[in-house]
Formats: sequence, structure tokens, C-alpha cells
Amino acid sequence: MGIERIREQVYCHEVEKELATAAKELYGKSLHELDDAQVYDCVLQMTKDFIHAAKHIRGDKKIYYISAEFLIGKLLTNNLINLGIYDKVREVLAKYGKDITAIEDVENEPSLGNGGLGRLAACFLDSIATLGLCGDGIGLNYHFGLFKQVFENRLQTAVPDRWITDSSWLNKTDIGFDVCFGDKKVRSVLYDIDVIGYENGVNKLHLFDLETVDDSIIKKGISFDKEDIEKNLTLFLYPDDSDEAGNLLRIHQQYFMVSNAAQLILRELHEQQIDLHEMYKHAVIQINDTHPTMVIPELIRILTEEKAMDMDEAIDIVSKSCAYTNHTILAEALEKWPLKYLEKVVPQLVPIIKELDKRVRSKYKDKDLRIIDADKRVHMAHIDIHYGFSVNGVAALHTQILKETELNKFYKIYPEKFNNKTNGITFRRWLIACNRELSDTITGLIGDGWKKDANKLTDLMDHINDREAIERIMAVKEQKKSQLCDHIKAKEGIEFDRNSIFDIQIKRMHEYKRQQMNALYIIHKYLEIKGGKKPARPMTFIFGAKAAPAYVIAQDVIHLILCLQEIVNNDPDVSPYMKVVMVENYNVSYAEKLIPACDISEQISLASKEASGTGNMKFMLNGAVTLGTMDGANVEIHELVGDDNIYVFGKDSDTVIDLYAKSAYVSKDYYKKSKVIKAAVDFITDKKVLAVGRRENLKRLRDELLNKDWFMTLLDLEEYIAVKDRAFADYEDRAAWGRKMLTNIAKAGFFSSDRTIAQYNEDIWKL
Repeated sequence: MGIERIREQVYCHEVEKELATAAKELYGKSLHELDDAQVYDCVLQMTKDFIHAAKHIRGDKKIYYISAEFLIGKLLTNNLINLGIYDKVREVLAKYGKDITAIEDVENEPSLGNGGLGRLAACFLDSIATLGLCGDGIGLNYHFGLFKQVFENRLQTAVPDRWITDSSWLNKTDIGFDVCFGDKKVRSVLYDIDVIGYENGVNKLHLFDLETVDDSIIKKGISFDKEDIEKNLTLFLYPDDSDEAGNLLRIHQQYFMVSNAAQLILRELHEQQIDLHEMYKHAVIQINDTHPTMVIPELIRILTEEKAMDMDEAIDIVSKSCAYTNHTILAEALEKWPLKYLEKVVPQLVPIIKELDKRVRSKYKDKDLRIIDADKRVHMAHIDIHYGFSVNGVAALHTQILKETELNKFYKIYPEKFNNKTNGITFRRWLIACNRELSDTITGLIGDGWKKDANKLTDLMDHINDREAIERIMAVKEQKKSQLCDHIKAKEGIEFDRNSIFDIQIKRMHEYKRQQMNALYIIHKYLEIKGGKKPARPMTFIFGAKAAPAYVIAQDVIHLILCLQEIVNNDPDVSPYMKVVMVENYNVSYAEKLIPACDISEQISLASKEASGTGNMKFMLNGAVTLGTMDGANVEIHELVGDDNIYVFGKDSDTVIDLYAKSAYVSKDYYKKSKVIKAAVDFITDKKVLAVGRRENLKRLRDELLNKDWFMTLLDLEEYIAVKDRAFADYEDRAAWGRKMLTNIAKAGFFSSDRTIAQYNEDIWKL
């Protein structure tokens, strides 16, 4: 049954009757007698019933999207919107005195991802289903995800994020597979989450788990015995890999994911009676970053050892079936596993990997092209490039850098494999769901065709000189800012001026994303205000980010921001003009409140280091103006909106790459030459900061900036200060700022993940 038919059924037989039936079945009561948690269970059951009745997408060829992360966010609102029944459910609940917003808040957010990689994968699954393409996601069912972030004494601490309850979107199946780690064998169990396309059919997100996983082994914080694989395998996403046991656990996780994926794919091909010699005609496997790379040797192993195929043909078939998405040029993120680790965890794959490396060596003499290097490390990306049929970057600049520098030697031998697929976001979640007020305003101005075809947002440009239209958009922004103020006051206990400029930086905490640069700007402003230079309008600086447990400097940056929050917000000379907020446990749900309220979107990574970014797209879509370097998708945002509707600063990627190549950047030189930089950096260990912070953390961070500064914070700091000050000054011309907002919204259509997926399908998958 199609989604249109579901909508007809809902309006004929009434949501009210369905909910009443669920209330009676689950609790033996009427709807108005239930509390919010019980009502949520009823809406969940009703929605699952409608999804079950909807058509599941079929096709002669299928995309299997394998990813270590799927940061799907809460699903109730998104699913109701995609089913076309959100407004009807809201009406019925209101009739019984229930607020749908309160019901939505009951849902736990699935903790299945960390940042952009996982959020992108979630958007892609939504778009694959929306476009009616046959395709499922495959990953792991992490019980506690990354971790829940808690601030104690202005330091990040980590505790388990317990998201799985009896009432969830997980559907346990009777499917499971044996997975061998050397002489140890475990049995998996598969859980599915339905993925509903917007007014279209249903696909699946397949999540594999172990029944033997035992959370009682978790001790203080998120520490646990890393060697007890049967009890820890799917406890956490990205377990601490600062020791050998952590590295081995990550390899266990990755192999568990891809072995299950390979067996599931072959099972489905068998059920369809497809000859495995023609697998590539019916299945395409997208490897999302290097985490799922072992699916290539695993499939080759199964085809040769269990399906009696010869090695040449098995390699040929798998190479025609697998495609690789590169998300980074950062060396630490391009996985290189010591061969001895693979011999411990997956000895059955080692002969296959050695054979693949042998074939590369026989064709190419360049040592940089090898899979196994001189230090006996296995380069996972090299497997993907040699033995896949497509290699794509995720933004125009990123793909250019891959071709010209980072993967240039591979590009020269495989130019036909390389292509760009600029990332995108699903507008269902990042506008229709999280900003209903703006969505309705846009529809009132240009109709609702943009919901199916995001390019129609450009029709908003017809209103660029329409004062009333711009005022309506600006009124929505004020409304969302007010809502965010209330939310942060309730959650964080911090009050700030809702008429201030909201400057927001939310993303994974990493030095290359330069949250430390933003912190130095805050110090600069604090010192200015203390010196008597007052801003024209109050400023609110909002951060949200988690730092990996082993990433010491990233945690130091969080500590500095929390110290600045304490100092600035409690200084009577400064707090009327400036506030700092670091939200706790930033996640998708928090992003859905922060992004619609943003005035200035901080996208300040070191040029050449951010592959794409998708937060920049979400902010743009919701009327924020970008302040950023020419990095990742910022380049394409700049091209779309023009010079007047974005604030650009910093050295370009060519300059940065050249500085690295020549080792020509010395941060201390910038510190010595600039009073502004020196004052900001020195304040990190000022007695005011030390009074509320830890000397060890603060001194380490200051020393890092002065003696290393690998991501060149000080290189761009003075220009950043100047351009940011200009943006704040321009904000005072409210009519002109309103036109900037409208232009950004109107030009955001290109960044729909529907467009991205259509391009993946046209150029790579060919479903």
C-alpha cells in the first residue's frame, strides 16, 4: 500500500480510532486517562501499524549502504511527516488535551552515531526511500552509542547513554549469522528500523547485535573490560582506542559489521535466485568511510572458500560491486591497521589481504600504492580504491584536493573511478520538522512544491524586495530564538538576551574545526568590554560538541569554553553585553532547536581540512548567515549566495597546503607580532581563568597553541576577529540582514540530500 493510500485510510477511518484502540490494547484505558509516556506508546504502535501496511520498495538492483554510524535522531515526528499524517495526529492529541511536543519529548534519541558521518548516512537513507530506490542501511546496534556528555567542574565526563527501551523503533527479527574471530564464534541477531520515504515507500536500517552483550561490565564512567568481546562488542560506538585492547575491539566491531553485511547480502541474493557470478548486476555496496572496508576481503573469502569461485573471478565480481566514499583527508581518520592486529582478530582475512596486496605490487612499483606498507600496516582506503569501482569525495573542493594531492597517485592510475558527490541534508527533518513556522511561511509565499523539489526554494528570490515577506521570515527567527532561550534556561539554567545576536558553533569537537579560535574571539571581546568598548548589541555565543574520550586537547578546549562561560556570565561589567553557553550532551534533538534560532553560523575550519560539513547547510536552510573559511561545502555556499550574503575569511586551501608542505607555519611568530593575539592567548592562563579552571588543562592548551597549533588557529585569528566584527555591525541593518536570510534560504535547495542521492544513483549505483 502506498503512502497516499495510507493517508486516505487515515482520514477515512480516523487517527482517533486507531489511537483509542492502541490505548485500550496497551493500557485498558481511554486516551485522555493516559500520561504522556503512555500516549507516546500508543502513537508509536499506531505509526508502526501504518508503516507495516505501506509498500516496501523493491527493485532488480539494490543499494546496501554500510556505515559505522547512523545518527538518525528521534523518529516519531519525521515518520508522521513522511506518512503525511502529522497534522491529523496533532489535532487528535489536542482534542484529548495532549500536546504533541510533549509526546515527542518522551522519545529517546537513538545513540547510533557521533557527528556528520552518521547524520549524513541518516539523511541518505531518508532520501533513498523518498526517491523510491531499493536500498537498506547496514550497521551495528550500539547499546550506549558514543556516550552521554555530563559537565562536572567545567570538565567533560562521559556516562553511558541508555537509549534502548521496551518502546522503541527497533524490530527484532529471526535473522542471525555466525561470525568467526579466529577460533572464537559468535551468533548475531538482527534488529530492523523502518525507513519511510516522504510520501513514498519503506526501506530498512539493519542493525546487528549480540545477545550476549552485558552492560554490567561497565565500571566507572564508560570504562569496561575491552577484552571480553562477547559482552562488550556492541556496547559503545568508537570505544577508546588509546591502547591495543581498544584497537582490537574496534577491529572486532568492524569485522562483525561487515561479516553480517556480507552474509545478509548473499542471503538476499540467494532468496531471489540470483547467480552469484552476476552479483554486481543486482547489488551495489557503498562503503561509507573506511570502517566497513573489510567487506571487500570478506566477500572474496566467502565466494572462494564457501562458494567455490576462483580468486580472479571473486575479486572481479566484488570490485564491480563495491564503491567507496572518502570523508576526510586527515591522516588519523584514514585507517591503517597493524597487520599483527588483523592476524589476531580475523586471521581468515589475512591471506586474502596479502593476495590483494601482492596483485597491487605486481602491477605498480610505487610503494605508496601498496595495501601493506613497510611497517606492516594495512591501509584500508587503499583496499577500497584498488578493489572498488568508484571513489567519491563529498564536496567540490574536497574531491579536488583528493585528486590533486592526497590521493593523486591513485587518481593518476584510476581517473575513471574518481567523482564528486556534494553532501546534502533532508529538508523533511531540517526544516519541515524542526522549523514548522518557517516551513509554513515559505509555503505561504511560494506554495508547497519545494517539499518535493527543493530547487523551487529559489522562487523565494521573487520576494527579495518584498518587505512584508522578509519581515515574516525575520519574525519566525525571533520566535525560534525565544523558544531556544526558554529551552536553554530550562536545560542549562542559563538566561540570556533573546534580542542578542545568536552566534552558534555546533559540531564534533576537533582542533581543525577551530572551536579554540572562537574561544579566543570571546576572550578578545571580553577584554574589549572590560576596557570600556561596548558592543552595539548584546552577543550570545553558543557551543555544542562532544570530544572523544582519548582526545585530550579537544577536552581542554571544552574546559576553556566552560571556564569562559563561568567568567563572562558572572561578570557584571560584561554579562549585559555578552553571554557564553556550552550546551550539555549536544545531539540531534538539541540541533533541531539550535539551528532554527541561529543568526551567525560558525563554519571556521582550517581550509583544506573539512571535507564537506552538513551543519553549514542546515543553518543556511533556516536563514542563518555563514561565517566561514573557504573550506568544504562553504565554497559551494559562497558560489550560490554571492559575496554579500556570506562572511569569508582566512587563508585559502592552496596556501595552507603549501604551508604544510614547507613546514613554514610557526604559531609563535604570530603571537609575538600581534598584541591582540598575545592578549587572547595569554588570558587562557590568566589568574581569572585559573581561579575557575584547572591549571594542567589550561596550560596544556596554551602550550599547544604556541608550540604546535597544527591547525593554524593563530594564522587566521586577526582576520577572523575583523570579519566577525563586520558581521555583527551589519546585523544592525535589519532590512539588509533580512535579505541575507532570505537569499540563504532560497539558495539552499542545491543541498537537498534528494539531489545528492539522485546523483549517486545516476553516476554510481544505477538502480
